[in-house]
Amino acid sequence: MTAGTAGAAPTLDAKVAAMRDPARYPGGVRRVLAIETHYAWVFLTEAHAYKLKKPLCVDRMDHRTLAARRASCLAELRLNHRLAPGVYEAVVALARDEHGELGVERAGEPVEWLVRMRRLPSEGFLEQAIVAGTVSRTAVRAAAEHLADFYRRAAPVPIEPRAYVERIAAQAAATRAALLAPDLGLPRSLVEGLEAEQRDFLARRADRLAARAAAGHFIEGHGDLRPEHVYVGTPPCVIDCLEFDRDLRLLDPAEEIEYLALESEGLGAPWIGEVFRDAYQRATGDAPPRSLRDFYRAHRAARRALIVGWHLRDPVYRDLEDWRARAVAYLRLAVRGAPATATG
Repeated sequence: MTAGTAGAAPTLDAKVAAMRDPARYPGGVRRVLAIETHYAWVFLTEAHAYKLKKPLCVDRMDHRTLAARRASCLAELRLNHRLAPGVYEAVVALARDEHGELGVERAGEPVEWLVRMRRLPSEGFLEQAIVAGTVSRTAVRAAAEHLADFYRRAAPVPIEPRAYVERIAAQAAATRAALLAPDLGLPRSLVEGLEAEQRDFLARRADRLAARAAAGHFIEGHGDLRPEHVYVGTPPCVIDCLEFDRDLRLLDPAEEIEYLALESEGLGAPWIGEVFRDAYQRATGDAPPRSLRDFYRAHRAARRALIVGWHLRDPVYRDLEDWRARAVAYLRLAVRGAPATATG
């Protein structure tokens, strides 16, 4: 099949069609599984995974040009070497030959750039292991120690304490306003109850947030630490770092761990958070107060409720799940984790 003529850029549909074809890959590929996400397509062969970034501009992510997508692929490769060494292998081209045919890792004119990864067994990821009931405490502990060692070795990133408190407060206010959008149809009482708890913490315990910044706890972390990104096989690793916005990776490790704990509890495994907290404390000697951890948990849960709710606006995903129910579930987790008192 001719995917385009010389000089005319192939469409995204043409690129996806080519990458669905096993004959377009090197090494005798027999089958390809294509998975679409909001921002990318992932193509799984027997040995590798290839990520193709969509030409989108969303908030601070601008992938509209081929050069921008190549830069993003290179950033993804570099950043993920930190927590997934040996998994992220190279940035390679989807190229067009003189006949207009597209092929992966072939000679010709690059029409798209791809991140090539070693394919890991799907059953080894924490999310699938939890759902399947096969998750092992020993394997989770090994993954937690791997992450904690990364936090221990990471260089501190300076952040001014007052600026950090203001950033968190602005995020909380913006999330509340967005959650109350009429088209999302989320329970106003839940949203306002959560906002009141967070506002109370910020009024009475903002010093705990400021102290984290003053003590130099901020690092350039993963940015999107969810169970689907944690591999609990041998050796453990963490994939799919948030590569397009460094500001979203600059964070308190305690917040990132609470995010993972929240997601794990939502899947029915609340004990996983304790394993990761313990590994972090052992590796770093840092023991954040419970009230701060609860605030971080509620903060992340509210944000996840919003992101899930936004699926209701996307015609591609709107009818695939009951997104409103999922958003409400996150709000309930947020309220349950919100700091109810000023102590602890």
